Amino acid sequence: MTETTIRRDMSAEIAQELPFLRRYARALTGSQQSGDHYAAATLEALLEDQEIFQSGLSPTVALFKAFNRIWVSSGSPVDDADEDGSPEARAQKRLSGLTRNTREALLLHSIEGFTTPDIAEIVGVEPAEAEDLIAIARKEMAQSIRGNIMLIEDEAIIAMDIRAIVEGSGHNVTGVARTRDEAVQLARHEPPDMILADIQLADKSSGIDAVNHILQELGDIPVVFITAFPERLLTGERPEPAFLITKPYSEEQVQSAVSQAMFFTSTQTLQA
Repeated sequence: MTETTIRRDMSAEIAQELPFLRRYARALTGSQQSGDHYAAATLEALLEDQEIFQSGLSPTVALFKAFNRIWVSSGSPVDDADEDGSPEARAQKRLSGLTRNTREALLLHSIEGFTTPDIAEIVGVEPAEAEDLIAIARKEMAQSIRGNIMLIEDEAIIAMDIRAIVEGSGHNVTGVARTRDEAVQLARHEPPDMILADIQLADKSSGIDAVNHILQELGDIPVVFITAFPERLLTGERPEPAFLITKPYSEEQVQSAVSQAMFFTSTQTLQA
């Protein structure tokens, strides 16, 4: 196999994994702009030095490890946060209390589905330490903040399951809406601290439209989308959600995404 062929295959694999790297970056930073900045910096670094792909790692692990190098080398964003009372400053203040590497380990495990050995390789620790980081992250995130969460989901069984997960994590569910209009009315009646939303709703209306309408009326609220159609939101166009879970989901994915999203109190509206 020629070097040109190897590079072509490598580029194809990177392109395939890039949307998920961007998802991870957005969840880690809490915003699309910051997440995409780090993802772009990772690609630039790989163009200059492809040594990491010659280390025997899978292309996916190598890509995320390269990202982590950029992330770590940039230093802690908490150090640069302005004490101005803004949502971003409040979020960074919460982040400052977390144990080093815990959020990274939890996201890599619960959202991106990496194994413990892969997580250890990506963040540069031993596998046993990676397991400890995940456990610490679960505890710290669960204790970090509680809130009133609204569900937008048209399938009754899924809605019941998500409600049980959310309430089991210590949050209060304000209600479940099956359509866009129900969602708007529910949000007006009891404004939520966060929204968990599906994309396709019972009357063929859009969960994206429902969320946008609510955000326009109530202002910035963190949103987590849970959908069987992630490709509709992982398009590379702006804006995109910072928190996105693919169906079928796991209990841990929901818990992690909710905990992460509650750190951030600003959410960009989306294009349906």
